[in-house]
Amino acid sequence: MSDRQILQAMSGLMAGMFVSILAGTVVANALPRIIADLGASQSSYTWVVTAELLAMTATVPLWGKLADLYNQKLLLQISLGLFVVGSLLAGFSQDVGLLIFSRVAQGIGAGGLTALAQVVMAAIIPPRRLGKYAGLFGAVFAVGTVAGPLIGGVLVDTSWLGWRWCFFIGVPFALLAIVLLQRTLKLPSTRREAKIDYLGAFLIVAGVCALLIWVSLAGNSFDWASWQTAALTGGGVVLLAAAVLVESRVPEPIIPLGIFRNRTVTLTTVASLFVGLAMFGGTVFLSQYFQISLGKSPTVAGLMSLPMIMGLLVSSTVAGQFISKTGRWKAFLVAGGVLMTAGLGLLSTIGADTHFGLLSLYMAVMGVGVGMLMQNLVLAAQNDVPASELGAATSVLSFFRSLGGTIGTSVLGAILANRVAAEMSKGLQEAGVPAGGGSAGHGAVPDMTTLPAPIRAIVEHAYGVATGELFLVATPFALLALVAVLFVKEKPLKTTSGMERLAEESAAAARNTRTDPPRTPAGTSAEP
Repeated sequence: MSDRQILQAMSGLMAGMFVSILAGTVVANALPRIIADLGASQSSYTWVVTAELLAMTATVPLWGKLADLYNQKLLLQISLGLFVVGSLLAGFSQDVGLLIFSRVAQGIGAGGLTALAQVVMAAIIPPRRLGKYAGLFGAVFAVGTVAGPLIGGVLVDTSWLGWRWCFFIGVPFALLAIVLLQRTLKLPSTRREAKIDYLGAFLIVAGVCALLIWVSLAGNSFDWASWQTAALTGGGVVLLAAAVLVESRVPEPIIPLGIFRNRTVTLTTVASLFVGLAMFGGTVFLSQYFQISLGKSPTVAGLMSLPMIMGLLVSSTVAGQFISKTGRWKAFLVAGGVLMTAGLGLLSTIGADTHFGLLSLYMAVMGVGVGMLMQNLVLAAQNDVPASELGAATSVLSFFRSLGGTIGTSVLGAILANRVAAEMSKGLQEAGVPAGGGSAGHGAVPDMTTLPAPIRAIVEHAYGVATGELFLVATPFALLALVAVLFVKEKPLKTTSGMERLAEESAAAARNTRTDPPRTPAGTSAEP
């Protein structure tokens, strides 16, 4: 395909990815208003966020396997259709039960988009040319991440629109993506005759959901050391062990365990897990730090994350161009790991009095590292697997990155809550204020506008110290990602697309079938 044909085909993919990212970020500033309007509880607040994340993370491997068996273009359109249905149901919800159900539908659709977009890119673009197009997806990721909270805040604050438009706004983008894909994406309509391993799919989804529910709710809805923890972790481990047993015996597993014999896939999967844990776990609390510790508005807090997003955008674009030009990619993975680790280490020094110029530099360093690392891990894995396993390998990396982000967000959130509580108790005691006098109980996010100046200073200091400690905890995980990357062996990038490689592999398999001599039944002689 020419560059123009590839850009046309990617237009629908980019619109779909923008919708997926927007769905996760646009409700961030709207949730308090949504929960209040529907008369729901704090636990419902958690589930509105968790439901989509669970559905997206748990279904990514299944979408990846389907991509290896069925028409990828049709699967993309189905995932977008699910997203449209979920968005409409969410926008028209009159109670929190329907809202949570609609978020599950959105999450399943977003899981399809997350897995399939990268699979389709690998199908139409050779690895040697893929790098320069990855920067475009970095741009979409950056715009969606920054624009989501800003759009959500504006919609909620606009009286004649309201929070329901946080869900409706994604519908036209999803419909546009469906139309663009139909018009511009030309993929061969192939179907392999194979039975989907539904039992394995169920066990994987159930096991992952049990563990994700545990890390999402532990420390908030129940204690880390409790019978709920024992039940969810024990059940999750048993279900995943059963899934491994099933996957090792069926002819068409959802996650082919054989791909982990490939050193590149194993190491990039481990690195993706730690990148998700360090990046998402560390950065998700930055907006809260901007608003509470630095006293900024939600809109300004969204704009303050621009240095990190711009660093990610520029580095992913420039690295992609160099990789496409030279064919060398490992140096960018190593540099990305070093810069991400350094950025998190620098961010661990922040506090309530950190100058924004210094903070911007730290965020930019981390953003540059993530931009070099995240997309190129997928490129390295896709380059080193057979074309028939592109979907499975890509979805495994996406799955583990999302899993790491979920675990990191939950665990670091619990650390943040405990550290804030300890710092506030210490500050209030030194100020001579009785316990509870700060009007910010354990686990509750304080309303800074209602606090007197001395108490507000104590809260700002507590969140500054706690946020810096979060980045300190996240730094070793970034270092582990760097260690995994160092052991990845650099291999020349292939110059044929996934479709071309699949055709070559199918032709080679057909030739081998024709040339293989007929097998002699055991116990008989081949001689007359």
